[in-house]
Amino acid sequence: MEKLYTCREVANLFRVKVGTVYAWIKSGKIKATVIGAAYRVKESEIKRIMEG
Repeated sequence: MEKLYTCREVANLFRVKVGTVYAWIKSGKIKATVIGAAYRVKESEIKRIMEG
């Protein structure tokens, strides 16, 4: 099973604010899954962003 990151964890990885991560999700820059009432970002998506 693939690791899922919270928006706060993604923000820490990219050294941006959590609000920036939400903006990226809404604009389609990052693909996220909704689990309950929270977004989760797959590890493969993090790697795709870091490589590109």
